[in-house]
Order: sequence, then C-alpha cells, then structure tokens
Amino acid sequence: MDEFENVAFQIISAVGTARSTYIQAIQKAKAGDFDRAEALIEEGSKIFLEGHHAHAVLLQQEANNTTKHPLPLLIIHAEDQLMSAEAFKILAQEFIDVYKRVETLEKKG
Repeated sequence: MDEFENVAFQIISAVGTARSTYIQAIQKAKAGDFDRAEALIEEGSKIFLEGHHAHAVLLQQEANNTTKHPLPLLIIHAEDQLMSAEAFKILAQEFIDVYKRVETLEKKG
C-alpha cells in the first residue's frame, strides 16, 4: 500500500469512528443521558479532526502539484465518508437539543 492509499484509509477509519460516536450520542440523548451525549459529540469531534487533517494533507499536495496520483475511487470514498461524518455530527447535535426540549416539556406537562 502506498502513502496515498494509507492516508485514504486513515480518513475512512477516523471519520467512520467519529460517525459511529455521533450515532451513539443520539442514542444517549434519546435515553435522557445528555451529559454522555455531549461527551460523545466532543469525542467524535476529536476523532473526526484526525481524518480532516489527513484530508488536508492530500489537498495541500494537490494544490502544490506534488501528488502523483489521479483521483482514485478510494479517495472519493474517503471524502464521501468525511462529509457523511460531518453531517452526522450536525444531526446528532440537533437531536440532542430536541431530546432536551422534549424532556423539559414532559417535566412541565
């Protein structure tokens, strides 16, 4: 495996783990464990940054014309996973807010 493929797998691994962490955060929020949900968002964000930084290296190489690789399917998949994880983070944060609001309303009513 060359360096380019290795970076692609780093991106896929990191953002896949981050996405799973965001899904866990939604599940914790649904169960009313908002502290753990928010901790999972923070944990996922740190893991996501690993993938984001690896992606930035590839973008810098492309911008500097120092990459020797055409855009292979593997890197397209890595970028797709990166964007998917970012979308899950946004959704997870929204779900946490919604579940907090539901819990507050249920306590009042």
